[in-house]
Formats: sequence, structure tokens, C-alpha cells
Amino acid sequence: MSDPDDPLALGEYAPGSSAVLTDAERWPTLDADGARRLERWRTHPAAPRWVHATGDRLDAAAVARTRDPLPLDGWLEAHLDIARRLPFYRGRGRLASLSDFPTVSRADLVADVSAFVPLDADLDRMLHGTSSGSTGAALVIPDDVEEVARGFHLLVRLAREAGADWHPDGERLALLWVLQQRQAFTYVSIVSGFAQRAMARVNLDAGAWREASHRRRFLRDADPQVITGNPTSLAELLDGDLRDVVRPLALFSGAMELSAPLRAALEAAFACPVIDVYGLHETRPIAARTDDGPFRVLDRRVLVEVLDPSGRPVPEGERGEITVTAGENPLLPLVRYRTGDVGRLVTLPDGGVGIADLEGREHVDFVTAAGTRVPSVDLTQQLQSHGALGWTVEQRADGSVAVRIAGGDAEAIARALTATLGQPLEIERVERLVELGEGKPRRFRSAAS
Repeated sequence: MSDPDDPLALGEYAPGSSAVLTDAERWPTLDADGARRLERWRTHPAAPRWVHATGDRLDAAAVARTRDPLPLDGWLEAHLDIARRLPFYRGRGRLASLSDFPTVSRADLVADVSAFVPLDADLDRMLHGTSSGSTGAALVIPDDVEEVARGFHLLVRLAREAGADWHPDGERLALLWVLQQRQAFTYVSIVSGFAQRAMARVNLDAGAWREASHRRRFLRDADPQVITGNPTSLAELLDGDLRDVVRPLALFSGAMELSAPLRAALEAAFACPVIDVYGLHETRPIAARTDDGPFRVLDRRVLVEVLDPSGRPVPEGERGEITVTAGENPLLPLVRYRTGDVGRLVTLPDGGVGIADLEGREHVDFVTAAGTRVPSVDLTQQLQSHGALGWTVEQRADGSVAVRIAGGDAEAIARALTATLGQPLEIERVERLVELGEGKPRRFRSAAS
């Protein structure tokens, strides 16, 4: 139940509010060493308040299967054949090829996600996850236990490809997932397919810890090999309290756009690869990059199109909406899913497929004093070049602009944006990325366009 002393507390975050499985059911292959690790971190004297319990639910055969990626030969044809039989596509005419399928969006899933679940799906393998999104209603997504486990091994491969020697190492946490928000699901778990090493999801917010010193002490003792989070939570690692107690082999950023200055700050602080992963809960990881160039579309069951507002593919190199056909999750086979994100498809030097100039969510144009339009990507370039770690830029109907930045040179940014837009501008600078707001703040808005 909710905390009666906290009017903002939510019941779903009460410790153990929905625990229904035993440890033997959560980890069918759990051995004595794994059980000992689990107990150690559950009862660590500096542990945060664990409010959730979850396990991978994999038997020995599934553990072995999920270490390898799904085969790619013929996957798209098989995927489309599965999709044709989904309830959502009944009565929609002949769907002979990918281009015959209508595009779908988050609104279609919110209206009836069950219409996208195959009728013969193995529901015994189903978990459910929630996606709050940044522009619409919350969505409950059917997750497949093997696909979730396979996602961990995808991170391992990406880290190794970036030069990180990520293998089980003593009693270090294999993975630490960090958040920075008022309330969050936190838990400790065992990764059955990684020599039964422990991982944890923790909230770096001060209110999640029993004592102020516990956050530093827990992270020091956990000594996580790899840390993943969004830019807001990763920026917290730069705080003097944490900066010298973690020594990650790699950092993974997702969910929000990672600015170039923040990437540089993380690389300088921790001397490790910073891997920016683009994806949605609905589609799973789509692309990744280890620098500030284009994202490389991953070599997995994912196909990316860039479409105009009417749903037609745009010529290569032109901006449009990222639209994804995703076949990794057997419980949610998506075809031509409109992400709401904008970018350009490009060919990489080695022939791979890249996504350049990716802008999260809808494209926003700003209006200059002369009445011309300026795309938000132009503002991003100025904000990043002057050191902002994150930002929100809002243009009012009268053309005036309000800017909030985390870090960076406020005077230089004000001059650059005033020169770009020629509009009255107010700017506020905060020190920490989290001060821009929890979750996924809308970076750009314009009522003038």
C-alpha cells in the first residue's frame, strides 16, 4: 500500500507489493553459488530499498539458447507470415510484401495490444513490462523471457566489439542499471547465462537509500563491470560522491538522446567505451554507436525505413520518421512501426546501414523573427558545441524562447540561439541533468510553428 506519510507515494513501488514467485521459479537453474550471491546483495547493509523481485525464469536449455543471437536467414519472410495472421490485420486486404502493410503506431498498441500478439504464442514465456513513453499513454508490453535474456548477451557482444573484456569477474556485479527518479522499481537478480553473476537495478535518488552514505558504499562494494542507464542517471556518476568508486568496463546509454559533451565527460571520467543504444521497449534495440556519428543499425531481426508523413519512403539521406519492422520479440511481432523519431538513413563506409541526425520524438521547427523555419537539429548543434549536457527549448506563440540548460556556457548559448532565431530569449542554467526533470523531458517545443 502507499506510504500514508508521503502523498506522492505510489503503491506499486511498495516493497514486495506484487511478489508471487519463489526463487526456484525465478531461476530454475540457480545453484548454491548463485543463491549465495543473491542473498548477499539482498541483505547488503548498504543496499537500497528493494521494491521488486524478478528472475529470468530460464531452464538449462533456454539458458543455452539465449547466449546466441537468433538466425537471420529468411527471418523477414517468416515474420511477415506471422504478422498476416495477427488479429489486427484481419480484413485489411492482400499483404503480399512489406510495402503492402499499413504503418502502425503506439496509439494502435494502446488501443488493443492483444491484437498484435500471435494466437499461438507461448504465453507461459510472457512477462509484462510497462512503457511510459514521452508523448502518450502508458503501455503494457508482452515481453518474452528468452528475448529479454538474449538482450543481455547483445550488450555483452556490443561491449566486446567496443574493446571491453566483459567476462564474469569474481564477485563484481555483472551489470548495474541506474535510474535517477523519485520512485522506481529496484531489485537484485541473477544472470543465469553469465555464470550466475548478480545484477541490480538501483535508483540513485537520495530518497531511495536509508542513509546518505549508503549509495557510495553500495556502489563501491558492488564494483559493477558494466553500467547502463539514461543520460540523466549516467550523469549522476560524475558526482564527486560516486566518480571515484566505480570502474566500469563500458557504459550503455539509452532511452534519451546522449549529448556529445556528456559522452565526452563520461569517457574522460571512466576511460571506457560509452555505447549509445537507440531503441524502444516496443521494438527492442535498433541501432548503436560508440562515437557522435551515425548510429549503426544492428545485425539482428530489425529493418529500418524512413518515411514521409503519408507513409512513403523518402530518398536515402533525406529526413523522415524512423519506422521499424521488429522480429526479436515473438510476443509482439511489429511491422512498419512508426517510432515518432526523426532521422536520415545513410550508407556507412563499410556498407552498413546507419541512422544520422537522429532526433527523438517528433521533429520540431522553430520560427525566426523573419518568419523562416529552423529545424531543432540546428539548435542541437549549437547547444552541444557550447557544452550543454541536456536542455529544453520552448518557443511561445509570440515567438519568444525559453531555454533551460544543464551545464554548458549559458552566455555563449544565448548568443548563438539569439543569432539563429532573432527572437527574445530567456535562459536558465542548472548544474545537474536531473534538474531538467524526471523521465524523458521534451527537449523541444514550439507553439509558433
